[in-house]
Amino acid sequence: MSYTLPPSTSLNNITPINHNFPSSSTPKTLTFPFSIPPKLTLTSTKSSTTANYNDLGLDEEMGRIKRLQNGSDVRGVAVEGEVGRQVDLTPPAVEAIAESFGEWVMNGLVKEKGRPVEDIRVSLGRDPRISGGSLSVAIFSGLGRAGCMTYDMGLATTPACFMSTVLPPFLYDASIMMTASHLPYTRNGLKFFTKKGGLTSVEVEEICDKAAFKYANRVTKVSTLLRTTPTRVDFMSVYAKHLRDIIKERVNHPQHYDTPLEGFQIIVNAGNGSGGFFTYQVLDKLGADTFGSLNLKPDGMFPNHIPNPEDKVAMAVTRTAVLENTADLGIVFDTDVDRSGVVDKDGNPINGDKLIALMASIVLKEHPGSTIVTDARTSLALTKFITDRGGQHCLYRVGYRNVIDKGVQLNEDGSDTHLMMETSGHGALKENYFLDDGAYMVVKIIIEMVRMKLEGSDEGIGSLIKDLEEPLESVELRMNILSESKRAKAEAILIIETFKSYIEEGRLVGWELDACGDCWVSDGCLIDSNDTPAPVDAQMYRAKVSNEEDGQYGWIHIRQSIHNPNIAINMQSTVPGGCLLMARVFLDKFLIASGMERALDFSQIENYIKSGNIS
Repeated sequence: MSYTLPPSTSLNNITPINHNFPSSSTPKTLTFPFSIPPKLTLTSTKSSTTANYNDLGLDEEMGRIKRLQNGSDVRGVAVEGEVGRQVDLTPPAVEAIAESFGEWVMNGLVKEKGRPVEDIRVSLGRDPRISGGSLSVAIFSGLGRAGCMTYDMGLATTPACFMSTVLPPFLYDASIMMTASHLPYTRNGLKFFTKKGGLTSVEVEEICDKAAFKYANRVTKVSTLLRTTPTRVDFMSVYAKHLRDIIKERVNHPQHYDTPLEGFQIIVNAGNGSGGFFTYQVLDKLGADTFGSLNLKPDGMFPNHIPNPEDKVAMAVTRTAVLENTADLGIVFDTDVDRSGVVDKDGNPINGDKLIALMASIVLKEHPGSTIVTDARTSLALTKFITDRGGQHCLYRVGYRNVIDKGVQLNEDGSDTHLMMETSGHGALKENYFLDDGAYMVVKIIIEMVRMKLEGSDEGIGSLIKDLEEPLESVELRMNILSESKRAKAEAILIIETFKSYIEEGRLVGWELDACGDCWVSDGCLIDSNDTPAPVDAQMYRAKVSNEEDGQYGWIHIRQSIHNPNIAINMQSTVPGGCLLMARVFLDKFLIASGMERALDFSQIENYIKSGNIS
């Protein structure tokens, strides 16, 4: 079988458009990260012939694309180097997905405007991963097949890709960011945006389904001529100015308006990802001293540490730099800067629940009574911290898009909700398009830090969370699914649903599906109880655990990973040995009793029970 493009989407019919930018904001031309000849034929060394295509079968070919979906993203292995993992995010796969996204954008605009649309404009940014060059060519090719005009932003951040759809003079119809966040250099992926924000899991599934059909029906997987190169634009300078202007306007410094960060030393650890721009184009230009900053040079091999605010090494080296330089603040970005963490002037790492508490304290000053939405892995102490400040705490499903979408829904339903944060560091604000932007979140923290100084306080931002209690015990364990990858999702769902049944049937004494009080979410912080429940993208439940002596002393959260074939278990306890007790009950009374242990590698749980520590 073969797939033929309709005449309306032929590359021969695409006419480049000429933008007349205002002279004061003309983007600078970036050095293109790779060379694209005028007529480039993309080929795959593994292009299917008719014979092996028939051997593989249509379902297997389509499954290759569908399995690349990871919630609201697309992710896969793009470079050889992982033991037991084959390259699956290939140029042919990426081209089919990009083409389907372009068609999806075009169809949406046609429905919105009620007429045919022309000159659909889509931007592409990427982090410094070594697979970015070859995959970028495939993306531009796929978008061209769909009839889109393409714009290359070069090295960029995920939030900047969305902002390219709403900030003038760019105002693109859609954008793609190529990144795999904090995952190893061998991985890569795609995140999708329109002017309405990031796509949902359901929308990405629709796009991947269409891409799978295209891919499966092409005997030669890539045969497109890239006849026009994308237009190169320097959006990051415009985005950086946008952030600088926010700081200047909101600080409104009485002595030096244009350099409100004079007298502050701020250290940035960009992890060799895309976040170095924040040092050069934001902090330095606002007068900050950034001496001592780390890993600012983009390097797709990430040679120093995982670029991740949850990574202990990343936080530790930033802490050391803050203390050695007597800095006022340390900042840790992930690869694509949609997440961040900070270190206060005393060297205290602020991520996870602490970062949510810090942002909640800032937001609740500005918006008293606001609801704060988090994922259901946050502590009982964080709920107390939020409610003590007059806020409402809504626990919801793990997954940054789930948390953000819940906040959007609550606002639409009339519940004032200004902050949505996941414990991983994804934080979105109502005032910023409900966009999870690590740089914008740091901007909010910096503004508060400067305001405190102007008001005469020398305590620093860490003082805002000094009364946040930490859980006595907190443990995360993983169980790998033993079946082949294409069956892993179904196996995980079966195990997690069986876990739910065991609790509902009273087989685990003292365990009860949790919900955060008088809330919009029930059934283990999973199911919406309103009139418009959101679809469930991954199975997970939270159970509160009690006994006669201590009452409720902890909780356990079990969830299916959308990125890897495993199940994650999080536990917290307010009494000594509580997590160990929950782990024993989970293993003996559930896994072994139900027979589910045969489908899992539960060695992490066994080792934890034997040693009381996580190796």
